Amino acid sequence: MNTMETKAVLFDFDGVVVDTETQYSRFWHQMGKEYLGMDDIEGRVKGQTLTYIYDTFFPNMVKEQTEITERLNRFEQEMSFDFIPGVLDFIADLHRNQVKTAVVTSSNEAKMAAVYRVHPEIKTLFDRILTAEMFTASKPAPDCFLLGMDVFGTTPETTYVFEDSFNGLKAGMDSEAIVIGLTTTNSREDIAPLCHYVLDDFTDFTYDKLTQLQK
Repeated sequence: MNTMETKAVLFDFDGVVVDTETQYSRFWHQMGKEYLGMDDIEGRVKGQTLTYIYDTFFPNMVKEQTEITERLNRFEQEMSFDFIPGVLDFIADLHRNQVKTAVVTSSNEAKMAAVYRVHPEIKTLFDRILTAEMFTASKPAPDCFLLGMDVFGTTPETTYVFEDSFNGLKAGMDSEAIVIGLTTTNSREDIAPLCHYVLDDFTDFTYDKLTQLQK
C-alpha cells in the first residue's frame, strides 16, 4: 500500500465507538416478546436500520410501529453512551497521521441527536457522520461503506472498517475493505471467520499497528 495515499477508517457506532449493544439487546428483546411473541429478535436486528426492522419483522403493523418508535425514542434519551476502551486515543492518533474518519451507522439522525446531547464532541471527533438516511440498502449490504469510500475518495485497499455485528461485518467484507471485528457484542470465535482481524477493544491500538494489517 502506498503510504502517501489517502486512508480512511470507517467506524460503526454502536458496539464500536460506544458500548450500547447490550442496552439495545434488552430493548428489542422486550419488543419482540410483547409484540411478536419472539424470544430472539435482538440477535436478528443488530446492525439494521429501523426501516429494515419494521419492514422485516413488523410489516403492516402501523400502530405498533408508532408505539415502538415512541418507546425507542424515550429509551435512547435515557441510554448511557460510554466510549469503548481506547477508541478516543486511537481516533486522535489517526488524525495525527492525516487519516480520514467517519462514523457509518444504521442509526438515524434522531438517535444521533440523543448521542450529541450526551457527547457533543462526537461531531468534532470524525470528519463525517453517515447515518441511515444517507443510504438505501441496510447492512449486510455494503452500500454504507461504499458511500464512505466515495466521500473520502479512497479505495478498498486504503479503507479500514471496524464492526461488531454479523450484518456489519458482512457489509464490510462485501465492500472489499480491510475489516476488523470487535468482540464487544459477539465472541471472538463467532466473528473471526467474518473479518480479517479481531480486536477486543482499542486499548494500545495505534495507527502504526493498523497500517501493518493486510487482507
